[in-house]
Amino acid sequence: MVNPWIGAAPRKSLTSGLTPKCRIVFEMPPAEQLLNAPEFTVSELSLSLKRTVEDAYGHVRVRGEISGFRGPHSSGHCYFALKDESAKIEAVIWKGVHGRMRFKPQEGLEVIATGKLTTYPGSSKYQIVIEALEPAGIGALMALMEERKKKLAAEGLFDEARKQLLPWLPEVIGVVTSPTGAVIRDILHRLEDRFPRRVLVWPVKVQGDGSAEQVAAAIRGFNALSEGGRIPRPDVLIVARGGGSLEDLWSFNEEIVVRAAADSMIPLISAVGHETDITLIDFVADKRAPTPTAAAEMAVPVRSDLFVEVANLARRTRACWQRGHENRRNELRAAARALPAAGDLLAIPRQRLDSAGASLPRCLKANTHAHFRRFTAASSKLTLRVLHGQISQADHRLTVCGERLGLSARSLLRQRRDRFAGLEVRLRASKLSNAQAQRNAIARQRERTHRLAERAGRALVTLLHRLDARVENSGKLLSALSYRSVLARGFALVRDEAGHPVHAAESIGPGTRVEIEFADGRVGATADADRPPPAAKRAPSQAKPAAETKPAPKRVVKPVDQGSLF
Repeated sequence: MVNPWIGAAPRKSLTSGLTPKCRIVFEMPPAEQLLNAPEFTVSELSLSLKRTVEDAYGHVRVRGEISGFRGPHSSGHCYFALKDESAKIEAVIWKGVHGRMRFKPQEGLEVIATGKLTTYPGSSKYQIVIEALEPAGIGALMALMEERKKKLAAEGLFDEARKQLLPWLPEVIGVVTSPTGAVIRDILHRLEDRFPRRVLVWPVKVQGDGSAEQVAAAIRGFNALSEGGRIPRPDVLIVARGGGSLEDLWSFNEEIVVRAAADSMIPLISAVGHETDITLIDFVADKRAPTPTAAAEMAVPVRSDLFVEVANLARRTRACWQRGHENRRNELRAAARALPAAGDLLAIPRQRLDSAGASLPRCLKANTHAHFRRFTAASSKLTLRVLHGQISQADHRLTVCGERLGLSARSLLRQRRDRFAGLEVRLRASKLSNAQAQRNAIARQRERTHRLAERAGRALVTLLHRLDARVENSGKLLSALSYRSVLARGFALVRDEAGHPVHAAESIGPGTRVEIEFADGRVGATADADRPPPAAKRAPSQAKPAAETKPAPKRVVKPVDQGSLF
């Protein structure tokens, strides 16, 4: 085989990558024999290599680790490399393809890329143009999920302070799930058994391409409904799906679904998968249900239990009313026995009334005689001469007062006219000076107001910084004092069947069902039946002497809400 483009050595053999029986020998022609070889420009040679590579490798699937990814370029395209233990290949994702991708590229993620192999003449290197991207295996999905969980937790989307309380008895329940699966039938059947309510179903895809966008749109759509509209706004939402693999449940790990659930103003219950399935929507939801049926049980109470409770409350209310009525009757009887008789209370007032009635005629006659004498004395002084004298004196006083009133009015009018003329002159003289003084005062007040506004703004910013620091410190203190931080260090919390924390091993009998809470979830357990009996139940022959009995250590009573840790 003769290669006209290689002339470094007279003879050379290449055996790399071939079987032991296959050996290729290149004849290296001398340089003078290459003078008649055709000439290629750099562009022509690059184009020929590009066509050769694209024809030989049309579409390929490459598995490797993403390296050098720093996010989309300003143009929207993505440039990075795929590498393994011993090789690396450049990769590019065009803007339109990147926008449609379900899984976005991330630094260090192991993926399987599907695309076309081509060359880039500008730098004389080959690259793969990626058209589809998917994680390589469950391990990559778990790594992606953990990374996304840390990112969302750092933003505070999983904080307990953001979670809302579920309504005690919702009127309308919104369900986001597939309309053809068994999940919606289980939810409707459970609601019918416990407490029938009105249910609005938003049908969505629960797996596959576009399912995450549909679930997020359904959550936002329920929240966009107005109060009192034609379609009622739900009081609680249930996002439900049956069990499945991690790939099947991946739509509920998408960031768009988690953020839609976090922005929901309607309380939301997550019921995705079975009890052992964990998705990111479980952390941001207000309540997490192990199954869709359990979500329906969380949404509404039991109607028959409510009837029994109402009947008990009514019976207790009636009994309390009867007891109170009887107590008030007894108190009234006791008070009536303590009061004196009506005749004893009215005896003295009756005597006073009789005495006053007997003396009334005599007093009326004496009063009439006294008024008659006073009237007679007054009438003797009223003669015609006296009346004419008094009238003439009053007429003279009236004439004198009229004259004096006219003089006083004219004098007062003249004084007021002179005073008003002086005030007009003074007003004209001080008008301009007063206006200028008011302008100066307004300017000073405006400047003072501006300074006070600046000081108030600075003081408000300082106060907000201080309050932010206090809130942050309180959050850290709350996280430090919570018993969940203790669970995160490897401890566990044991609860009995009623959900109360267990403080001592003596309170657990053989075969008792208990629930053990770890930092990442809860598991059920059964107490061992072969545990030795407590010391109090041993035979008297096995008891130690009183001299050898050690004093029992003091039992530390822990708060009920944190439980006992062992």
